[in-house]
Amino acid sequence: MSVIQPTEFFTGYASRLQGVLATADWSNVSLLASDMLRCWREKRQVFLCGNGGSAGNAIHLANDLLYGVAKKTGGGIRVQALSANTAVMTCLGNDVGYEHIFSEQLAVQAQAGDVLIALSGSGNSSNIVRTIELAKTMSVKSYAILGFSGGKCKELADVAIHFPVNDMQLSEDLQLVVGHMLMQWLATHHQQNQERPKL
Repeated sequence: MSVIQPTEFFTGYASRLQGVLATADWSNVSLLASDMLRCWREKRQVFLCGNGGSAGNAIHLANDLLYGVAKKTGGGIRVQALSANTAVMTCLGNDVGYEHIFSEQLAVQAQAGDVLIALSGSGNSSNIVRTIELAKTMSVKSYAILGFSGGKCKELADVAIHFPVNDMQLSEDLQLVVGHMLMQWLATHHQQNQERPKL
C-alpha cells in the first residue's frame, strides 16, 4: 500500500475546501451580515458559542468583531464568546451540567434583539441545541454555522448556514471563513461610512 505524499494530500484537502466554497449559497450569510450591522448600530450584543475547535473559533471571531471591524477605541461590536470564560464554564458544568454551559450564560447576558451565532460541526451538541432553544424564548435571533447533515440545529436555528461536508476540520475551517467574510464586509461598510462627506 503506497503512502500518500504530503503535497498530494494537501492539494486534495485544498481542492475539497475550494469545492465547498465554489458551490456554497451565501444568501444566509448575507442575512447574518445585515443582522450584525443592525446590532452594531443599535449597540446590541452578538454571542458566539461552540465546543472544541469551534470554541476556539468563537473566541477568535469575537476578537475580530470587538476590535478588528473598526480598529478604534469603543468602535467595535458588543460581542461575547460564551466559550471564553473557563471559570464560568467549569462552574456551570459542575453545578448544573455540561449541556447548560452556554444557555445559562445567555439567560443572564442576552436581551431581545441580540444575535446568537452557534458554531457546530454536527449540529447535535446538547449544549448548542439548548442555547438555540433558549434564544427563541428570549427573542434572540439565532444563526448556526454547521457541517455534516446540519443535525438538530439546522431545523432549530432561525437561520442555518449549512455546509454539507462530512469532515470536521473542513467544517471548522468554514466557520472561520464565514466569520472573516463578515468581519471584512462590516469593516469595509464602516470605513465607507467614515469616508462619506457630511452634508
